[in-house]
Parts: sequence; C-alpha cells; structure tokens
Amino acid sequence: MWERTLNGTALQFHLSGINNENFIMKDEQTGSWWQQVSGRAIQGPLEGSQLKRVPHDEVTFATWKREHPATRVLTPDSKSQAKYASADWEAEIAKLPVVTPRRKSEPLEDRELVAGVFTPDAARAYVVADLASLGPINDRLGTVPILVLPFEGGKSVRVFERTVEGKTLEFFAGTGTDEGKLFDSTTGSAWSLAGMAQSGPLSGRRLPGVVVLLDYWFDWKTYHPDTDVYRAGL
Repeated sequence: MWERTLNGTALQFHLSGINNENFIMKDEQTGSWWQQVSGRAIQGPLEGSQLKRVPHDEVTFATWKREHPATRVLTPDSKSQAKYASADWEAEIAKLPVVTPRRKSEPLEDRELVAGVFTPDAARAYVVADLASLGPINDRLGTVPILVLPFEGGKSVRVFERTVEGKTLEFFAGTGTDEGKLFDSTTGSAWSLAGMAQSGPLSGRRLPGVVVLLDYWFDWKTYHPDTDVYRAGL
C-alpha cells in the first residue's frame, strides 16, 4: 500500500499489465509504469521515483473490525460485476507456471505462502503454514531485534521491533485467563496483540511496527534475492 502523492502531485493509477503475476500500474499524469510490490517507477518520466509506503495490517477481518469498530468496507460495484475475477480465481492462478528461475537447492515450493519481513540490511521469510503452531517468535533480523507475532491460528501476523527504552525484550504468550495477551520476561508487563503495553512497568508504551507482507515464495525471493527462511529451533 502506497501514498499516491509524489512531489506535491496526487497521481491517478490504473492497471496497465501483469509481470510474473505482479501488477504493473500506470499513472495518468506522466504515463510512467510502476511496480506494485516495490512502489517504484520502472519506466517513463518518473523512472526511479519511489512512493511512500503506508503501514498496513495482515490480519483477519474479525481482528480488524474488533480494533476498528467504525471501519467502512468497500463493496463491489454491481455495474462492473462482470469485470471482477471469479470467486475461485486463486485456484485458477495457482495452475499457471511462474517464470522466476528455480535452483536445485530451493528451500520452498514456488507458491508457498510466506510472511516476508525486511529491514535495511536483511530479509527473512516465515512460512505461513508453520505459524499456526508457533507462539511469539523472538528473532533478530540483521541488527534489529524483532517480534513475529502470529495469532488466530496463524491467520493473522504482525511484526514489531522489540526494543523499548534501550532494552531488548523477550516475549511469551499468556495462558489460561491470560490467553490472548503477551508478556515480556524483563518487566512482566502485559501487552496487547497490537503491540501496546496495557499494564506493568511499561504500561502505555508501544512497540514500533515492522512491515510484513504475505506473499508467494517465488515473488518474495524475486524482490528480496538475499532473503533466508526462518526455521524454528535453528
């Protein structure tokens, strides 16, 4: 998700084509082509320009609605119904071949769904199918200590930096009456799934969010060629 204002001009975008199942967008103002996944202009007068990322959430609608009860939902336009993809479009797309080169030592199948995370100096893929069996993941990506937080059986995932006031925290999930809460082992503070300390010495502090993108492996590795894959216990 990207801001569409660049250098003071609000650009209007429309779909211009598909490159390896990734949208190519064209802005009406200059005719430049933009890559969906990177937000970067790849051809035209604005080539090399970069749109500013808008933070987004990879969570279920139930979580979103609970946290944002006044939210509005974009409904289909009945006049354009015939142009919409079919309900089983994902199954149809999955039958198509991908053009990304595949090494013999490839760690994942091309269409394995991953939660991709990156920092300025590293990138890592977390297999979504594995997240359901994992609790909070205290990890370090490059030089940044991060918390990968899967919940709702791995259907939702958020990522945060886990350094607060100069201290790197270790997190664990609450059980019993504390199920659905997080606790840090350093101060014993209780945290919400939105990264806010709700009680304890750090009450009111918020963990900085880190961008996470649910993506197919073949696409993620294309734009993050130096990525590795998280393996529990390794």
